[in-house]
Amino acid sequence: MSGFEADNHGVSISVAVDNKTLADFEVLKKPKRNKFAFACAILASLASILLGYDIGVMSGAILYIKDDLKISDVQVEILVGILNLYCLIGAYVAGRTSDWIGRRYTIVVAASIFFVGALLMGFATNYTFLMVGRFVTGIGVGFALLIAPVYTAEVSPASARGFLNSFPEVFINAGLLLGYVSNYAFSKLRADLGWRVMLGAGAILSVFLAVGVLAMPESPRWLIMQGRLGEAKTVLDKTSDTKEEARGRLSDIKAAAGIPEDCTDDIVQVQKQTHGEGVWRELILHPTPAVRHVLICAIGIHFFQQAIGLESVVLYSPRIFEKAGITSSDHKLLATMAVGFSKTTFILVATFLLDKIGRRPLLLISSGGMVVILATLGLSLTVIGHSDKKQTWAVGLCITMVLSSVAVFSIGMGPITWVYSTEIFPLRLRAQGASLGVAVNRVMSGVISMSFISLYKAITIGGAFFLYAGVALVAFFFFFTFLPETRGKTLEEMEGLFGKLVGWRVEAKKMKRKRNEASGDGIGNDQIQLGKI
Repeated sequence: MSGFEADNHGVSISVAVDNKTLADFEVLKKPKRNKFAFACAILASLASILLGYDIGVMSGAILYIKDDLKISDVQVEILVGILNLYCLIGAYVAGRTSDWIGRRYTIVVAASIFFVGALLMGFATNYTFLMVGRFVTGIGVGFALLIAPVYTAEVSPASARGFLNSFPEVFINAGLLLGYVSNYAFSKLRADLGWRVMLGAGAILSVFLAVGVLAMPESPRWLIMQGRLGEAKTVLDKTSDTKEEARGRLSDIKAAAGIPEDCTDDIVQVQKQTHGEGVWRELILHPTPAVRHVLICAIGIHFFQQAIGLESVVLYSPRIFEKAGITSSDHKLLATMAVGFSKTTFILVATFLLDKIGRRPLLLISSGGMVVILATLGLSLTVIGHSDKKQTWAVGLCITMVLSSVAVFSIGMGPITWVYSTEIFPLRLRAQGASLGVAVNRVMSGVISMSFISLYKAITIGGAFFLYAGVALVAFFFFFTFLPETRGKTLEEMEGLFGKLVGWRVEAKKMKRKRNEASGDGIGNDQIQLGKI
C-alpha cells in the first residue's frame, strides 16, 4: 500500500509507508536477562559476603571482646580497622594471582584463606591471637574484594553490566546483615563464648563459596589472554544476549589481546603480557591521557566512598545509638539490625536502577543526599550531647538519619564505586587497576574505622559527622566534574570516552551523535516513521 488518509474531527492525517506493510518493520525488543551470566555473577559475588559478614559481626562482637579481654578503646579501634590494611596485601597479591591462575581459582584461594582466618579468630584466647586471626582474614577479604567485581565485569553482557556488577556490593550488604543477625542470635550465649562463635561462624560461609565456584566457568577475557579462544567462545555464547554480541565481544577482546581478527583457531600463541609485566609502568609511571583520567576517576571514587565516614556508622552504630540514649545491649543490637535491613533493601533497589537511570545521576543524588544527612546527624548528636534532658525529637532524628545514611549511600555511592571503577579500566590494565582501587578503598576504610573513637573524643561525635558532611560535599563536586556516564557502553568503547578530565562531555556528545546516526539519522531502532501530521 502506498498510503492512506483519515479524517479525525476535521484533522487530516496522511501516513506514507513507502509500499511496506507494518510487518516489514522490525521492532527491537529488549533482550531478556541472561540467566547464565546472572548465575555466574551471583556465584562470584558470594566472595564479597565474606567482607560484609566480618564488618557486621565485628560491630557487635567488639562489645563483648572489650569486656572479656579487657582491652582499651585504642585497641578496639585497631582490632576493628586493621583488617582493612591487611586487605592491601591480599588485593595486591590477588591482582597478580588472578592473571596467573585465573579469576575462578583466585576465588577458591580467597575462600580458603578466609576459612583459616575465621577459625583462628573463633579459637583466639587473647588479643595477640585474635590479631593473628584478623591478619589471615584480612588477606582473604582482600582477595575476595578484588576478584568478585573483576570476574563479574568480564562475564556480563553490556545490557546488564551495571545490574550484575552491583552484585558484589549487594552481597557485602547481605553479609553485613548476616553479621548483625549473628550478633543478636549468639548474644544470649555466655559472654566469653558468644563472640568466639560469632567470629568463627564465618568459616561456614567460605565453605559454601568454595563449593559454588566449581559451577562457574572461567572468565572469557582471561581465557583469551591465555590464547584459549575455543573455551572463550563457548563462555561468550552463554553469557551474551545474542550471537552477534558474543562475536562483537570476542572481536573486541581479541583486538585488546593483540590477536588477529581473522584468527579462528581454538588455541593460539599470545604474547606473554598477562602476569602484570609492564602494567604498573603503564598505569603509574607513563600513563596516556586516557589512562590518567581513568586512574583519577577510579582512585577518587574509592577515596570518597570511604572518606565520607559511612564505615563509622556501620561499624560503630551501637556506640552511636548509645550516644543517642539507647543503653540496653539488646536494643542496640536490634537497632543495628535495622541498619543492616535498610542498607540491604536499598542496595537491591539500586541494582535495578543502575542500567535504567545510569551511574552518574545516582552517584550525584547519593553524594548530595549524604551531605544533608550527615550534617543533620551531626546536628542531632550535638543537641543530644549539650542537653541535660532527653530530647526525644533529637533521638528520633538521630536514628532516622542513621538509617537514611545507609539507604542513600546504598542507592549510589555504595554499588556504583565497584561497578564504575571496574568497568572503566582497559582490559590489559584491569586486574592491577582494580587492585589499586581496592587498596585506596581499604586504606581509607582503615583510617576511618581506626580513628573514629579518637576523632569524636577530640571534636565531639557531632563534630565528627559535620566533618564527614564537608568531605561529602567535596565528593559531590568531584563526581560532577570528572566522571562521565558509562551506562550502555562496551568495556572497550569506554577507552575513547576518557582522556580529557574536564572536556569529556564533548566526546560523550560526539559518541551519542554517532550512535544516533548509526541507528538511522536519529530515529531509534524501536520507532517507525509514519510521515508528517
